[in-house]
Amino acid sequence: MTGKIYIAGCGGMLGEAFHKVFGETAQLKCTDIDVNEDWLSYLDFRDFDAYRADVLDFRPDCLFHLGAHTSLEYCEEHPDEAYATNTLAVENAVHIANELDIPLLYISTAGIFDGGQETYDDWDDPAPLGHYARSKYAGEKFVAANVRRHLICRAGWMMGAGPGKDKKFIQKLMKQLKDGKTELHVVDDKLGTPTYTRDFARNVGLLLEKGYWGLYNMVCSGVTSRLEVAQYLVQALGLEEKVRVTPVSSDYFAAEYFAARPPSERLLTVKLDLRGLNIMRDWRICLDEYLAEYYEGYLADS
Repeated sequence: MTGKIYIAGCGGMLGEAFHKVFGETAQLKCTDIDVNEDWLSYLDFRDFDAYRADVLDFRPDCLFHLGAHTSLEYCEEHPDEAYATNTLAVENAVHIANELDIPLLYISTAGIFDGGQETYDDWDDPAPLGHYARSKYAGEKFVAANVRRHLICRAGWMMGAGPGKDKKFIQKLMKQLKDGKTELHVVDDKLGTPTYTRDFARNVGLLLEKGYWGLYNMVCSGVTSRLEVAQYLVQALGLEEKVRVTPVSSDYFAAEYFAARPPSERLLTVKLDLRGLNIMRDWRICLDEYLAEYYEGYLADS
């Protein structure tokens, strides 16, 4: 995509991919509350007046709203913060996009379902379990109801950006391996679909190029489980002889991860497939690429 894009909440793992992918062809203004790159400037998008002034000053052709509180435990313990950041800030973005009459991209999550089904397509009805899921789903509904040209893209288990910004499952496993752990305890009762941030950003670009507005599940192919991902990771690193992956139930981590999580977050990319616009690759291919690009030498001194 060419033109000018304003990206709010661009300091995290997804923002890194969007900066890389869209920065190749578009003029970007990237902001975040955490200015951790030289291409970022400060913005707290919960401050409507500051958000509006900054976007209007840049006059973008499109507004991307990426940031959110993604820790389920934090959101359970700080519900006001969860809704201020994950819901009201999205409403801010909606008002700004409508004032400028520009398209809005909102990032949602597979976590808005309750896990009662094994898989979920784009038309299944969400049933959020906790404040994180509820706050994200509220954002979804507000965008869909109020912005004519909108994209709502639901991600699954995110991986991307490497050890500096990846705070999710892959980095947590890699950190344990770097610390010399020879046994990984991994839940065997959680199903889902990984999402490589780079593929996600590219697929967003394709939808914008085509102008197919609406809501899309956008995850890597290959429905899987936490356990299978961990087993593949150890194998991909050539550590099968040194590291044991031990299956445990979610109860094993109940003290640390006390927020309710759906047993299945497996998304199906039916709309992307039917439109012939699915360029999300198999999660194993993406994980191999991710490790090669971002983790070379990471375990060398462990």
